[in-house]
Amino acid sequence: MEGNATVIDAVTAPLAYLAPTAETPFTYTYEPPPGLPARRGEPDPRRVTIANGRALATTLDREGFELRRAPTAVGDFYDAETVRRAYYPEIERLLKEATGAGEVLIFDHTVRNTAPEQQSGRRVRGPAARVHNDYTEASAPQRVRDLLPAAEAEARLARRYAEINVWRPIKGPVRTQPLALCDARSLDPADLVRTELRYPDRTGEIYTATFNPRHRWLYFPEMRADEVLLIKCFDSARDGRARLSVHTAFDDPSTPANAPPRESIEVRAFVFF
Repeated sequence: MEGNATVIDAVTAPLAYLAPTAETPFTYTYEPPPGLPARRGEPDPRRVTIANGRALATTLDREGFELRRAPTAVGDFYDAETVRRAYYPEIERLLKEATGAGEVLIFDHTVRNTAPEQQSGRRVRGPAARVHNDYTEASAPQRVRDLLPAAEAEARLARRYAEINVWRPIKGPVRTQPLALCDARSLDPADLVRTELRYPDRTGEIYTATFNPRHRWLYFPEMRADEVLLIKCFDSARDGRARLSVHTAFDDPSTPANAPPRESIEVRAFVFF
């Protein structure tokens, strides 16, 4: 954090939960068929306290996320080929070191920018501003099967594996729409709602979350470009360690009016043990 930055112990802000529903929520990622809504599932914004996590030693296996210092040699994260050629190997090394996994399979990345003109001009996305987790009990193993030949996928799925997102600011310090992350120990499985993402050629699944006053939220203010957040989105182990952490971008009330847009990149990877 910059030397002249004000240390804030916690902020209070609304997070976009899902309202309880008996129907399966969904979101179309393209123009829906005639007569169908673009999404199903009502938002349920709740004001929560989000504590500064910088003083805590969070871990992937306890809270479900951790902050790491990780300098990068990559200069242009908007160049997809450069990211695949130069950044993916950096992330592979980082994940092996952080998890002890023997194999890492990086399969996707997303660049985000809060400036609307950048979203259209550079084909990048805005922040994901709803409480969610990227994979479910069904979609995580299915994604492995989608990525690998059948026999190879089943061999990997027979061992412990996990899906981890690596989130990095492209520029820092981040003052606009940082990430809030929910301590996995405060989550109840009943809080998680299977939610369909409908693509033109397939239907995926994520979890969205309903409100629970037990949820413990953390964030890492003013993240720099030499820092990353490791976010566990699925772990096949059922031995008491964190299996996932719901998370969301949020409007930080301490954000200065003239704060620059948030620019970030997240890399998605499976790690196999």
